[in-house]
Amino acid sequence: MLVAMLLSPMSLAQTLKTERPIIDKKKQVKIEPSYAWSISEPLGLHYESTIDTLFLNYHKENIPSHQSNAWATTGNFGASGQNQIFFERKRTSDFFFEDAIENWLPSVEKQRYYNTRIPMTLISHTTGGNKYSNQDRTQVTFSGNVGKRLQLGAAMDYIYSKGSYNYQADKNFRWSLFGSYIGDRYEMQTFFNSYNYLGKENGGITDDLYITDPASVQGGESNVDNKSIPTYLTASHSKLTGSEFYMNHSYNVGHYRYQRDSVTDTIIGRTYIPVTRFIWTFDFKTVKHLFLNQNSAQDHAYFPNTYLNLGGTDESTRYCRLRNTIGVSLMEGFNKYAKFGFAVYGTHEMRHFKQVVDTLSGTELPEGLDVLPVSIEPTTTQQLFWVGGQLTKQRGSILTYGATAQFGVLGDVAGDIDIEGNIKTRFKLFGDTVSLKAYGYFKNLTPPYLLKKFISNHYAWDNDFSKIQRFRVGGILELPWIHTKLNVGYETLNNYVYFNSSALPEQAGSAVHVFHASLNNHLGFGIFNWDNDINYQTSSSDEILPLPKFSIFSNMYLKFKVAKVLDIQIGVDCNYYTKYYAPNYSPATMVFYNQREVECGNFIFADAYANFKLKKARFYVMYSHVNKGLFGGDNYFSIPHYPLNPGRFQFGVSVDFVN
Repeated sequence: MLVAMLLSPMSLAQTLKTERPIIDKKKQVKIEPSYAWSISEPLGLHYESTIDTLFLNYHKENIPSHQSNAWATTGNFGASGQNQIFFERKRTSDFFFEDAIENWLPSVEKQRYYNTRIPMTLISHTTGGNKYSNQDRTQVTFSGNVGKRLQLGAAMDYIYSKGSYNYQADKNFRWSLFGSYIGDRYEMQTFFNSYNYLGKENGGITDDLYITDPASVQGGESNVDNKSIPTYLTASHSKLTGSEFYMNHSYNVGHYRYQRDSVTDTIIGRTYIPVTRFIWTFDFKTVKHLFLNQNSAQDHAYFPNTYLNLGGTDESTRYCRLRNTIGVSLMEGFNKYAKFGFAVYGTHEMRHFKQVVDTLSGTELPEGLDVLPVSIEPTTTQQLFWVGGQLTKQRGSILTYGATAQFGVLGDVAGDIDIEGNIKTRFKLFGDTVSLKAYGYFKNLTPPYLLKKFISNHYAWDNDFSKIQRFRVGGILELPWIHTKLNVGYETLNNYVYFNSSALPEQAGSAVHVFHASLNNHLGFGIFNWDNDINYQTSSSDEILPLPKFSIFSNMYLKFKVAKVLDIQIGVDCNYYTKYYAPNYSPATMVFYNQREVECGNFIFADAYANFKLKKARFYVMYSHVNKGLFGGDNYFSIPHYPLNPGRFQFGVSVDFVN
């Protein structure tokens, strides 16, 4: 869906060079404005990104439950969660353990590249809670140019959160090195990302009354020490470690276009016009998941089955991927007749899986163990190949479009089809520019290998799933003069694979239909502002795909400037969604699965905050869940038995150092 936003490196640079340059008064030299971009797979096309220096709503990103309008989470910052706005949810990945913490992990799409002309360092630190429940996050990003074409950078992100409830702590340390080279003929973007996630798994609290009616379980005492609430698991944790090395290279073949002085007919400049681009993308990724439970009694009691070990669980699953893509692209705009760009490519991918070894096969099982229902090879290697094409029109003020089609030809993906595209137009209405975009896709894809074959101490399956078919269409209307955006879409899913009430993957026998509509609106009167993000969605089968029908994030605030240098935003925001059968969570596999016993939702989570920006520094103070005990309900569970954070004071600061 990003193709219509894509900018070629040349058009990106040309666009930004039209901005007024910054004047360094001390040195009396012109400094080109800084900018950032990201790239999309499979060919590494550029699209605009942002340098994270805005102060509006700076506080929001540090609240676990505000990662979307309806976010199902185990409660702690940086911990497992799933987006319940279906049109925003990503499909199950090849290594499903990562999906629960995908929001906190690096990826090709999230990686930013910068052209800052002068070195840039962004440092931020946020914290909240007390010494028993503190939530800390430290982020550092550095980028600097070596000349006009070469850029080098590094980043670090460290989350350490003890959580508001016992045995809930998590920490995630990730770092990256990245760089780019943008020349007339040769271009390159590359990064190396590494992360190490460790999270306690408490299995949820044993009695929800500690939250909804504490007096009934505490002999009339209404105040509850959250850290004293008993949990199902006390000696269990999940660990994920991963790294990825990525390179995107391209070489442009073209010609120079010269600019001449109209009087003297001398050459005063030249611009390189690429005609054909040759592309190579290399991607190597490796991930390991570990689940450990050292309390054998809790391990056996909490999980429905135990197949391999009665003395607790200590097991790991590994995944490795090596991908190469070769492409050739005919560039848009190299002459007046080239109104669009066209590319073809081929992708080879090797995937390797290493799972738990069944050491009990063929032996007499110890008393208490369940019979393993499947026989799975512990190691598997897949060799896969796709061919594809891409058609894009990225330039033009009236019409832009993009389409990508990919077809599986070898290996388990043979017969796969993945087609997506969009078209966007702009037109004048009431003196302003209206934007109208249509989007859609058709996918006929093989389910990920681990959804078909998996073995562990508590879960095992061997499924013969058919290809999953998904068809989506929708449109986005933007009305600038009333600051409104409307998004309406519809999707049909055939052979949809979900995790059933036993936390096992199951394929739906009938089609599931999802309707989605969202409205984003901003109202402003002087310093008063009111933003609303409203979502409506409905699923034709709540038992297969349960979704909250209605959700809203509303933000009312004052925005003004003091002494012409201090920007201030003071306000209150709140999040609400309707009741539905929210998914449950399995600590051993880190998956969210269906259940029909407990409904969650129908509560308000509100925050009072103040954001500030002074020159290169921004900071905030906030009391999150300020309405707890006052209004909005006490049943603040986003999934069964996992309460959200109670009220807490939080603050943070971010500084942009420009050397």
